[in-house]
Amino acid sequence: MSRADAAERRREQILTAACEVIGDRGLQSLRLSDVAQRAGVSSGTIHYYFDTKRDVVNAAFQLNYERSLQSRHDMLASSQTDPRTTLRTLVSSYLPVGEAATRAWRVWAELWSEGMRDDGLQELNARLYGQWRNLVRDLIVAGQHAGTIIDGDAGGFADVAVALIDGMSIQHLMNSPAMPLETMHARVDGYLDSISAA
Repeated sequence: MSRADAAERRREQILTAACEVIGDRGLQSLRLSDVAQRAGVSSGTIHYYFDTKRDVVNAAFQLNYERSLQSRHDMLASSQTDPRTTLRTLVSSYLPVGEAATRAWRVWAELWSEGMRDDGLQELNARLYGQWRNLVRDLIVAGQHAGTIIDGDAGGFADVAVALIDGMSIQHLMNSPAMPLETMHARVDGYLDSISAA
């Protein structure tokens, strides 16, 4: 392994640990010493790769988004189904099901909260979250071309789907008794049924 590869692996190890700490404890409770302990490195190692705590946080948020998007791109690349079925699978995969997905959602929620006061995080959110919306929109367009999704504003359909997932997921993370996973799946399926061609 080259020195550059080892450095990149160590940097990702630190950012993975930061995401875990943010997801478990929240951004306000994040301490770099906790990240170092979780990553199995010294605090000095973190400061070798990152100048400030803010640099760690911003890079961790970006890694969280990029991993999520990459897993969805991988899903699309391996999909052999029609666009409507792939869309249903993709959208369902974004719900906070399981430990890893729930932790990722907690990191997103922390980003959105902090992003209201941070221009850099707003730019990061606009860029990376825009890629997610585009992914959903492109599948809807493909479904429209295949005749399995109704004609209409594909961008609008995508925005509603994404907003539906976001809103319900936040309610689920807040332990709302009105939003168990079964309800989330039913609402998503109902919306996708509503834009499916007969």
